[in-house]
Amino acid sequence: MTTSTRGTSKVPAVLVLEDGRIFRGRAYGAVGVTFGEAVFSTGMTGYQETLTDPSYHRQVVVMTAPHVGNTGVNDEDPESQRIWVAGYVVRDPARVPSNWRAKRSLDEELRHQGVVGISGIDTRALTRHLRERGAMRVGIFSGHALPDEGTMLAEVRQAPEMEGADLSAEVATKEAYVVPAIGEKRYTVAAVDLGIKGMTPHRMAERGIDVHVLPATATAEDVFAVNPDGVFFSNGPGDPATADHAVSVMQAVLERKTPLFGICFGNQILGRALGFGTYKLKYGHRGINQPVQDRTTGKVEVTAHNHGFAVDAPLDKVSDTPYGRAEVSHVCLNDNVVEGLQLLDRPAFSVQYHPEAAAGPHDAAYLFDRFVSLMEGQRA
Repeated sequence: MTTSTRGTSKVPAVLVLEDGRIFRGRAYGAVGVTFGEAVFSTGMTGYQETLTDPSYHRQVVVMTAPHVGNTGVNDEDPESQRIWVAGYVVRDPARVPSNWRAKRSLDEELRHQGVVGISGIDTRALTRHLRERGAMRVGIFSGHALPDEGTMLAEVRQAPEMEGADLSAEVATKEAYVVPAIGEKRYTVAAVDLGIKGMTPHRMAERGIDVHVLPATATAEDVFAVNPDGVFFSNGPGDPATADHAVSVMQAVLERKTPLFGICFGNQILGRALGFGTYKLKYGHRGINQPVQDRTTGKVEVTAHNHGFAVDAPLDKVSDTPYGRAEVSHVCLNDNVVEGLQLLDRPAFSVQYHPEAAAGPHDAAYLFDRFVSLMEGQRA
């Protein structure tokens, strides 16, 4: 992969899907070649948070909103230390960013970090294609001397698939660190980093929690060594069917009856720990506008999603598990996908979406309060 100089909008680029569909446009960001899984995100805002979400590792993100880059890039909103998407696809990039916090343009940031993208294509047609055919492997090729279509397609079909991909250790922290409580410290939480976003420990710190963020390779002994009041399992990329280590650590937490909260990948890990299966969705849920019902209250909330896999648990019955009774607590109103689990006999629950909600919405922020309530109850 090579980084371009200025003026990439005049450099030709081609997007090639593994089923042979081809889109031609112009380079956006770095010039070069990249491969990944083609997925689409329906958020109209928050592109900077999307780009820096580790859950997008090895994915080429198609933005359904036609105009992207309006507010440029700032130094306050990233969810991690780098851009994680494998490639970026937009229809109509902003020519000039306009925001008082902007430090540089999105195009400049993509070039600086070596992220290959494409602009000027019909992202609506591409999104419809992915909805009909499903998420699939894709390549973006840019430059003035491109291979022929047959060669590009062959390279795409040689790229690794997302099913069976074990990726959490590639994006997680290598060393443990602490995000201290804001104000008076009330609790200690061990957070297993499977691809955590920066806003997540911040939301817990706002509630008086010292958050010990641990690597994905942390053992149960590492988790209990911080003497936690609660344990958190984060979001992250890849296929949950490969996450045997995280499942075993979570089962050790469940055995001790320590309050437990998981989001996204953490929800899938809880599903597996309870004995449920997981499966790959046709095209997944990605964006900040997904309707979910909290079945424990009947409330419907608009939520932020980024997942291509889901838990296979029965929606309308209480299940017996090795750790007591469990039920589906949240469900997506678009397609009835499981969006949350809770144990009825132990202090553990999870959701499939992002309650830290950067860059919004904030309907699900109460879930952090629910986690605090579990820790309060256990301490009492």
